[in-house]
Amino acid sequence: MSKSLSKRPPKTAPKSSAPKSSSSGAPVQQDPNEAPSIAKPLTRVVAILYDGMLILALLFLVGTMLTVIGTLLTMETGTESSQAQSLPTWYQNLVMTPAFVLTLVAFYGIFWRRGGQTLGMQTWRLKTVNNAGHLLTWGQSFKRILAACLMPLLFGVIGSLIGGSRTIMLTSAFLGLIFNYVFCLFNRRGLAVQDMLSNSITLKMPKVEHEGLWRGFKNRKKNQ
Repeated sequence: MSKSLSKRPPKTAPKSSAPKSSSSGAPVQQDPNEAPSIAKPLTRVVAILYDGMLILALLFLVGTMLTVIGTLLTMETGTESSQAQSLPTWYQNLVMTPAFVLTLVAFYGIFWRRGGQTLGMQTWRLKTVNNAGHLLTWGQSFKRILAACLMPLLFGVIGSLIGGSRTIMLTSAFLGLIFNYVFCLFNRRGLAVQDMLSNSITLKMPKVEHEGLWRGFKNRKKNQ
């Protein structure tokens, strides 16, 4: 872990590893508007939408690979469309679903562990750290992802019980995801549900403290 990243408190100005534009550090430290602040819910949702495109591509790739493997291992293949079959339920539940979850954990965990930012978060200068201002560990990353999935799962179950259709269940799960960030509007500190449950926080970083993804990887490797 990079000492320059993991030991940086959320509300302190960068030191020698900061970009040259922050070399006039005094005004940055004195102006409270330049300090990191808790990210607004709308900005966080937009960053998720950015990341969502990449996540969907990864899930599609994983799903395609597992479908091919599952078809070869568990079913007899035919030559006509009328011979098409569905993968066994046990394979979908015990192999494909855990693989999708692990893909999601790996995506966020790798980025959060390296620099606190996914590609979408980097675009909007967001950074996720724990309450001490350090980069998340794998355990903390996993806990945060589970916390973020809690409300969508709960809403999805309720929607399934009420409507019973897959469309209603997915719509309800999406509303649960939105609820995570609507909660920010009613929380005194502006925290989302996953922030509170995982003891972590997503900050809006000022430009002078923003560190690009490549620089984050480079500095981490340099200080190891």
